[in-house]
Amino acid sequence: MNIIDHVLTDRGSKYAVSGGPATTAEEARLFLKELKRKKKFAKATHNSWALLCEEGSLKNDDGESGAGMIILRMLESAEIRNHIVVVTRWYGGTHLGGDRFRHVKESAQAYITALTENSP
Repeated sequence: MNIIDHVLTDRGSKYAVSGGPATTAEEARLFLKELKRKKKFAKATHNSWALLCEEGSLKNDDGESGAGMIILRMLESAEIRNHIVVVTRWYGGTHLGGDRFRHVKESAQAYITALTENSP
């Protein structure tokens, strides 16, 4: 499990991104369960995620409408398969409007960049 904590902060909302190998919906579920064993991730407002695998395109917004699709599109663009990416948001009390989509994209990009820089 790779975690990039404190990717960005905007108007009190904080973002982190994490990910790791996953090849099925069940492995994605287990990844999220393990992530939420960390108390701060269990208390997060949203843990939005996406995964490209043999089962197809899997995603979950976790209440952050559209976030899963943004992550999924980024995985498709980077041609990353069998690797779950989870963008976590702790709501800071101020609605971010459309900026939240930009933040999900920036968070996912930070993870994808770190992943591709560290791969052989």
